[in-house]
Amino acid sequence: MSRIGKLPIEIPAGTTVTVEGQTIKAKGPKGELSLTVVEVITPKLEGNELSVSPREDIMKAANDRIEAEKARGKRPPTLAQALDPVARTQWGTARSRAANMIEGVSKGYEKTLELVGVGYRAQMQGKDVKLALGFSHDVVYAAPEGITLASSKPTEVVITGADKQVVGQVASEIRKYRSPEPYKGKGIRYAGEYVRRKEGKKK
Repeated sequence: MSRIGKLPIEIPAGTTVTVEGQTIKAKGPKGELSLTVVEVITPKLEGNELSVSPREDIMKAANDRIEAEKARGKRPPTLAQALDPVARTQWGTARSRAANMIEGVSKGYEKTLELVGVGYRAQMQGKDVKLALGFSHDVVYAAPEGITLASSKPTEVVITGADKQVVGQVASEIRKYRSPEPYKGKGIRYAGEYVRRKEGKKK
């Protein structure tokens, strides 16, 4: 049995969750998102809790396999071992993605980037952010739908949104413009990121 997959997801106050077949929809203060789980997983809504589990026929086949091994007098496999491999791997994944979606629409996600280097600056340009990174031109990054960019100080960019995957993707794309280099540590880094430094050549 999946240790993560079997845990129910509590729906916080102010958040609405609906299940339509394989699709889970969540609506909250930070936005609205939907997730379609694979066919081998069944989502179920009971009161203010959402749970996901392998499809009924897959669970029955796993339990039958366990009983068959017991009847033979052999050591029976665990439920995780008896389950279909696809259902086993997707069970925990579906639960984690659903939990992230519900947390995203209720609380939201945030990532902070720091600009380190002489002349490296961030400046808001409407909803987009303009970055001075030592190139011959400034880089303008357009905020995707559902993402808010902010720069309270010139050396910081804050990315917020309801979708955890998109927030992380945007942070990664901006960081890629000037990844931290190991000699002086110049570049764009995540807040709190450790940049391993190298010693330069000695004369």
